[in-house]
Amino acid sequence: MILSYCGAYAQIVTDRPDQTESSSTVHAGALQIESGVLVGDEWSNNTSNRQVLLPTNLFRYGITRVVELRVLNQYEINKSNSNEQFQGFSDIEVGTKIQILKREHINTEIAVLSHLVFPTGSYEIGNEKYGTINKLSISHSLNENLNLGYNIGYNHFGAGVGDLTYSMSLAVGVNNRVGLYIEPFGEFSDLEQFMLNVDGGFTYLITPNFQLDYSFGTGVNNNMNYMSLGGSWLFEK
Repeated sequence: MILSYCGAYAQIVTDRPDQTESSSTVHAGALQIESGVLVGDEWSNNTSNRQVLLPTNLFRYGITRVVELRVLNQYEINKSNSNEQFQGFSDIEVGTKIQILKREHINTEIAVLSHLVFPTGSYEIGNEKYGTINKLSISHSLNENLNLGYNIGYNHFGAGVGDLTYSMSLAVGVNNRVGLYIEPFGEFSDLEQFMLNVDGGFTYLITPNFQLDYSFGTGVNNNMNYMSLGGSWLFEK
């Protein structure tokens, strides 16, 4: 979530619940944990699949003012309409986000993000091959409580030619505790199939260091929907 707000409380800048990774890094020496539960469904013709992430966890640690270390892992349950079910841990992702532009006199931030995916996942959950996830993240502060962020990325998971990804999130600060967003996102799968989705949601700041979020999304040119609930904790020195 790219939103921040000037007020008694500043909303925590997170990389959830939207698909757009923020262009901000966590402060040096700070640890931010972003966790949630997601339930999603996909269907085509006579087949369907339900995926439950319980939970998904992203750990972000500030190395310097502009560099953070990132580790992501999640527990997945995948069940088809034929009652075939697999569950276990996904592949571990380890990476970094580097902020390459942030200046007070301009309203634009730019960061690059890259993860290496290790084939550590459980049977039928992991990809069994090394992969990489990469994004260029750009955000603009349009005014005190309106932000626009967008990502362009490329993922490759050891097979095919890889996927181009995109997202654009418009976030609004309702007050110093509540933020809303709406976002189109998707990918060019194997650089051939174009997929378009849309999602929306909100964040609610409970304390200066703890924030709740809710989101839901659906496919535009494909059969997909999901719902997610989560929270983010910021631990500073």
